[in-house]
Amino acid sequence: MEPNPKNIAGILNRYYDLSNPSICKMEGYESKNYKIESGNDCFVLKIYNLNEPNKALLNGENKVLECLKSLKPYTFPLPIKTINGQPWVEDQGHIYRLLSFLEGKFLAEVDCAKDLGYKLGLFLAQMDLVTLPIYDTAIISKQTNWDLQWLHKNEIYTNRIQNTQDRSLVNYFLMQFKEQVIPVQDLLRKGVIHNDGNDWNILTQNNTISGIIDFGDMCHSWLINELAVALTYFIMEKENPLDYAKEVIKAYNSILPLEELELDVLYYLIAGRLCTSVCNSAFAKQQNPDSSYITVSEKPAWDLLYKWLTINPVKAKYAFRSAAGFEPGNKKVLNQQLELRRKFISSSLSLSYEEPIYMKQSAFQYMYDQAGNTFLDAYNNIMLVGHCHPKVVKAGQISMAKLNTNTRYLYDELFTYSEQLLSKFPPSLNKVFYVNSGSAASDLALRLAQTHTNKSKVMVMEHGYHGNTRMGINVSHYKYNHKGGPGKKEYVIQTPIPKIFESGHNSEEEASKYFIEKTLSDISLNQNEIGTFIAEPIIGCGGQVPLPKNYLKNIYPAIRKQGGVCISDEVQVGFGRLGDFFWGYEMYGVIPDIVILGKPMGNGHPIGAVITTKEIAQSFENGPEFFSSFGGNPVSCAIGKAVLEVIEEEELSKKAKETGNYLKNQLKELGRRYPEISDVRGEGLFLGVEILDHKKRPDRKKAQYLKNGLRQRHILIGTDGPHDNVLKIKPPLYFNKENSDTLISNLEILLREK
Repeated sequence: MEPNPKNIAGILNRYYDLSNPSICKMEGYESKNYKIESGNDCFVLKIYNLNEPNKALLNGENKVLECLKSLKPYTFPLPIKTINGQPWVEDQGHIYRLLSFLEGKFLAEVDCAKDLGYKLGLFLAQMDLVTLPIYDTAIISKQTNWDLQWLHKNEIYTNRIQNTQDRSLVNYFLMQFKEQVIPVQDLLRKGVIHNDGNDWNILTQNNTISGIIDFGDMCHSWLINELAVALTYFIMEKENPLDYAKEVIKAYNSILPLEELELDVLYYLIAGRLCTSVCNSAFAKQQNPDSSYITVSEKPAWDLLYKWLTINPVKAKYAFRSAAGFEPGNKKVLNQQLELRRKFISSSLSLSYEEPIYMKQSAFQYMYDQAGNTFLDAYNNIMLVGHCHPKVVKAGQISMAKLNTNTRYLYDELFTYSEQLLSKFPPSLNKVFYVNSGSAASDLALRLAQTHTNKSKVMVMEHGYHGNTRMGINVSHYKYNHKGGPGKKEYVIQTPIPKIFESGHNSEEEASKYFIEKTLSDISLNQNEIGTFIAEPIIGCGGQVPLPKNYLKNIYPAIRKQGGVCISDEVQVGFGRLGDFFWGYEMYGVIPDIVILGKPMGNGHPIGAVITTKEIAQSFENGPEFFSSFGGNPVSCAIGKAVLEVIEEEELSKKAKETGNYLKNQLKELGRRYPEISDVRGEGLFLGVEILDHKKRPDRKKAQYLKNGLRQRHILIGTDGPHDNVLKIKPPLYFNKENSDTLISNLEILLREK
C-alpha cells in the first residue's frame, strides 16, 4: 500500500518527534523520497519495501556513512535515529528511514571547468580510500544493473530502444565490453564504491566539491568503476571529453594510484555506463513515461555515446595512461609494419595512400589506427552495414560455436538464408550457387553461361572488372588491358563503356543512341556466337559510370536473340547501396539471366553467390559436380542472413538514398565553385567525382592530391577510372548527412589550398 502524507506525518511525529512537518515528494528510483522540513531542520525521508534484503543493505549503507562522516571537509547524508535509538521505522510493510539534508548546488547546475574536474577526482579518491576496505556481506553479495560488472543484465532492455540504429550502437558497445573487459575482469581491483557519482548526486559549494548523496547504488565492484561512472556524467556535453576526463584521472591518481589495466578498460567502462543509462531510460519511459528524473540524462547520454564512437579507443587509452603518469604504450611504428609487410607479402598487393595506415579497430563508419586517429570511412563498400555491426558479428559467433560444415549435408541456415536472399529477386531468378567471393562467383557465372549456351564468346564492357581468377581477368578489360596484363583473348568481344560525360555528343539522348548502336553493331558482327554479355550496372573501375537508362533494354534482347545470356555483376552495387534499387539492374528496367554477388554480401566475411534461372542451373547439372568447400557453409549463411535483416530493420537502403542525394547535391554545389570537379555521378552511396584540369583533361595529380589530403585529414576515399582521376565514394551505409558535411568541408579546404 502506498504511504500517504498523513501516515508519513504521523510516523515522523511518533518516531522522530517532528511536529507539523512539511512533506514534499522528490524523485527517486528504487525508493520513494520526500523532503521533510520541520522548524529550522531539513531532512530526507526514504521509504523502502520491508524485507530482509533491504534491511541488510541499509545496515551496510549506514555502516559506510558512519565511516565517511569524519572525512572532512566533505559532507555525507547522516542517518537519523528514531527517538528510541532505532536506525529506521518499520510500519505496514515499509521501512521509513530519515537522513540529514545536504545543502549545495548539484554539479549538473554549475559550470564545470576542468579545475572542478580535478577537485572531483580528489574527492572520489578520498571517499574510496575510506570505503574500499569496508566488509559487509549484504553489499558484497548485491547485484544491480547499475554495477558495471553486471552490465549484461541490461541486455534485456535493448529491445525497448525504439530507434534501430541507436539499438545497434548499444549492442556494439555491449559486444566490445565482452571482448575487452570481461576477459580481464578477474585482474581488476575490487572494493566497496559509491557507484553513482553522477552530476545530480554530487554537490558543490563555492566552486568546489562539497559532498555526495544517494548511496542506493553502492556495491562491491571494480574500483575503476567509481571513476568510470563519475566521468561518464562529468564529460557529457563537453567538446573535448578526454581533456576533462584527464583532469579527474590525474587528481584521483594522486591520492589513490591507478593501475594500467584499469586505465586500459576505462574507455569501455564509460561506454558501458552510457549503455546502462540509455537502456534503463528506454525501459523506464515505457513503465513511467512522465518521470523526468529517470530520463534526465538520456539525451546527453545518447549524444556522448555517439561521440564516443568517434573517439579511437587507442587514443582514449593513451590519454588516460598519460593522465596517471604512465607511458602511453608501445606503439609499433609504421616503418616496422612496412618492413614486416615487405618481408612476408608480395608487392603485387598494393597499399592505399602515400602514407599507409596501420589499422587496429573499427566501428560502423569509423576506423581506428594504432596512433590513436579516427578515420571517417567513405571508401569501404564491403562493410555495407557498417564495420563490426553487432548483429552480424553475433550471428557469426553463434553459428561458428554450433556448426560449420558444407553443402553435402542438410542444415537450417542454408535454407533459411536462401529463401530470404531469393525473395529479393524476381521469380525467374530462383536458384543460388554459393562460393567464397565475388571473383569466384564471376568465374562460376561465366562457366554456367558457357555450359548453358554452348558458346564461348563473351561480350565485355570497356574498363569493366569481374574478379581475380584467370577467367575473371580474361573478361576484365580493367585487368587484361593494364600494363603487364595478358591482353584480350580471341573469344572476348570488347564494347565501349557508354559514358555520357565527355563523350563528345551534344546530348545524353544522342550519346545514348550512339553507344547502343555501337554495341548492337558489335553483336551483329558476332551474330550467334556470343554466349555471354557481362556488365556492371555502374562501371566501378571505369570511374563509377552509370549506364544510359535505356542501354540494357536494347542490349539484353539482342544478346538473347542470338542465343546468349546476360550477366549483371552486382558485386559492388548490390544489396541496397543504390537507395531506390536493391539491385543495380533494377535501375534500367531489365531482368538478367545470371546475377553475381560478393563483397557486401557478408559485410567482410568471405561469401559470394551466383543467382540464376532454373533452366540455366539444370544445364549445369549434366556435367561434373559443382562443389565449393566453404560456399554456403552455416556460418556464411548465418552472417549473410544477418546482413539482409540489418538492411531491412535499419532501413539502410532508404538512408543510402537520403544521404546519397544530399551528398551528391553538396558535391555538385562544390563543383559550381571549383571547376576541377567536372562531373558528379552515381546513385545512392556509390558516387564518382571526375577531376579535370583547366584544359578539361583528366587530372590524376589533383585527384591523388585530394585523396591523400583527405587521408591526412582522417577521411578515407579512393580513386579509380582509366586515368585514376575519379574520386570514388562508397561508404558503409551508416554514413550520414553529418559525415557528408565533414567530407565536403574538408574537400573544400583542400580545393581552396591548391
